[in-house]
Amino acid sequence: MTDSAIISKIWNLANVLRDDGVGYGDYLEQITYLLFLKMADELNKPPYNKCLSFPKLKDVEDKEIKGAEVCNWENLSGKRGAELESFYSQLLRSLSTEKGMLGQIFTKSQNKIQDPAKLLRVINLIDQEEWSLMGTDVKGKIYEGLLERNAEDTKSGAGQYFTPRALIRTMVACIQPKPNKTISDPACGTGGFFLAAYDWIVANHKLNPSDKKFLKNDTFHGNEIVANTRRLCLMNMYLHNIGEIDGESFLSANDALISDDGSRYDYVLANPPFGKKSSMTITNDQGEVEKEDLSYNRQDFWETTSNKQLNFLQHIKTQLKVTGQAAVVLPDNVLFEGGAGEEVRKQLMKTADLHTILRLPTGLFYAQGVKANVLFFDNKPASKNAHTKAVWFYDYRTNIHHTLKKKQMTMADLSEFVKLYNPNNRNKRKETWSEENQEGRWQKFTYEEIIARDKTNLDIFWLKDKSLTDLDNLPDPDILANEIIENIESGLNSFREIMETINGKEQ
Repeated sequence: MTDSAIISKIWNLANVLRDDGVGYGDYLEQITYLLFLKMADELNKPPYNKCLSFPKLKDVEDKEIKGAEVCNWENLSGKRGAELESFYSQLLRSLSTEKGMLGQIFTKSQNKIQDPAKLLRVINLIDQEEWSLMGTDVKGKIYEGLLERNAEDTKSGAGQYFTPRALIRTMVACIQPKPNKTISDPACGTGGFFLAAYDWIVANHKLNPSDKKFLKNDTFHGNEIVANTRRLCLMNMYLHNIGEIDGESFLSANDALISDDGSRYDYVLANPPFGKKSSMTITNDQGEVEKEDLSYNRQDFWETTSNKQLNFLQHIKTQLKVTGQAAVVLPDNVLFEGGAGEEVRKQLMKTADLHTILRLPTGLFYAQGVKANVLFFDNKPASKNAHTKAVWFYDYRTNIHHTLKKKQMTMADLSEFVKLYNPNNRNKRKETWSEENQEGRWQKFTYEEIIARDKTNLDIFWLKDKSLTDLDNLPDPDILANEIIENIESGLNSFREIMETINGKEQ
């Protein structure tokens, strides 16, 4: 079967299970558990003979099931009816207590398919394929296809962990990561940046055995605090030949912003979660309570603030080696907010070379109302003088219209930006902006010009919005409606932040 046929087959079963109340996210989660077990079973047989060990059932509740049974695919796929459902539930509980990647995959795992007949259908579907014989690109494409479909289910909220792949691949094409270098993503979601970097390195470099080993086991490092998203990332990586099924996890479950763990990386590629305020869930006598306005008091931060985006930007700067490079997706408020925002911008331009900002259009992300940018900067050693000499802006927002379904952004849409970015020699960049013709999306602003702006404002644009002056060039009604929704959502988010600030002061 082709990879698209397998995706369709797996996804069609999701529609059947949905009638039983199993959501897309829950279904994808169960697919992950079962796929992991099936592949481990295949690797234990010839010609692989990996001798992967799985634990026996722990705390067995069902008397019909023997506690001596091992938590593996062979035992699971051989059961039927109520015995299958019971064994599967106890298998998940047992594996969740293990260490390394195995434990991370099964952390907080639960059986969401209560009908044994439906569970058996999913098991049989997985059992029909020899996953270990499939090419890495095929397996990866299948799983990425499932992740993307899951992200499209707006009710689940899964889209917040899924960055558009065209944008990710464009960022990687600009950074051009090299072999035997380390890459971090402190909010890695389902692993899109890791995969794009992996693909770039494999496609553009001749790798010897040592290079391949480093790429597989030592290149990638990340944080993801949501257990379900973390397991999807680990499975996504493993299907792309990153990590070992019985090895240590390269993902941390810790909040990356809590502290500086001392690790430094060659590259940081990230799209930190949208939402301006940092918050955490704490447990007390009244149960779980959401604590807003969480500020991280870290000595390595320039400013103490509850603004999550500014905190991530400061953390990423800390994570970089002296020669490190970063490409980070951040919302507009990071460019213009006063107070802590102004100081963070000044310090970033002083201690690093903030050389490029890509202004993104609306309609790219599953979280509506977000206007975002990509900041590209290189870390530098300490100096009395500011390292940023000029910031180049590419305005891919004005008069650009995209939607998630009918007019998705592709890499081709950003090909001009990559060419003008000139990754091989940034010193030979040339502006396309023409004062005479009032055209051109690529313009440079010197450090002195930016510092002279009120609050060191980096929210810079210069092109005229044609929809305001040329009614004949209005976008299609569905795109126009989507942009109206985006603007309303953006306005509502701003009002919510104002109300949170007012309520915080009153308390």
